[in-house]
Amino acid sequence: MKEAYDFIQNILLTEKATLLSEKYNQYVFRVLPSANKIQIKQAIEQIFNKKVVNVNTANYAGKKKRERRADFGRRSHWKKAIVTLKEGDKLDLV
Repeated sequence: MKEAYDFIQNILLTEKATLLSEKYNQYVFRVLPSANKIQIKQAIEQIFNKKVVNVNTANYAGKKKRERRADFGRRSHWKKAIVTLKEGDKLDLV
């Protein structure tokens, strides 16, 4: 059984993520690609002690990168989770 900290890789602090947190009380996390919405919800509630209302996920393919003369490699695939918290709950990320 994996721990809650295994599912959440890091918090994405981009301009769009900041606007989502201010306007819609949504926070963006980079999560394990094999994690499902239920596992993400349980992990956020356990780590931050906040009530999660909704979880949206999106899968991203790793970018193709040139390595040597004619060989191509890839960055790893990743998953983004947008978590909506209960009204009145906030996360102090910075």
